[in-house]
Amino acid sequence: MRRFPKPDAEQAGEADERAIRAAALALLAGRDFGKHELSGRLHRRGFNDSRIAAVVDGLAAEGLLSDERFAEIFTAQRLRRGQGPLRIRLELRERGVPEDFIEAALVSADADWDRCAREVRARRFGAAMPSDYRQRAKQARFLQYRGFSAEQIRAACGGEEIDP
Repeated sequence: MRRFPKPDAEQAGEADERAIRAAALALLAGRDFGKHELSGRLHRRGFNDSRIAAVVDGLAAEGLLSDERFAEIFTAQRLRRGQGPLRIRLELRERGVPEDFIEAALVSADADWDRCAREVRARRFGAAMPSDYRQRAKQARFLQYRGFSAEQIRAACGGEEIDP
């Protein structure tokens, strides 16, 4: 049986960083990630946290990883799905995106959230406005779940006061 010499600590560290980088690039090939979310994925794969941070920072310096770009892409995708600003903001926070990037992404989306809420309501419940309190409450709860504010819900459901 042939034995190979053990690599010294420096060589092992370089090999680990190459493996982490390869795993990170494989993940990024599928979709965009924020720094925090990518670090979490790599951690779950069993890589060393200090080396993960170095690789993630390197990818960000190279422009291959950007929280700002991730926030913009994520916001546009969720807007197309009919989700409101409150839900988008919450999901970006859960993914560890800094607050200033979240706000910038929501502003750059340049969405008419009232119109979006009306379209989402009409797509789900039809063009006719709700005729009684029970229907308005049901539609308001749906829009609230989708992440629209109380003002946007009122605009979508006919402007009357509704407590979901």
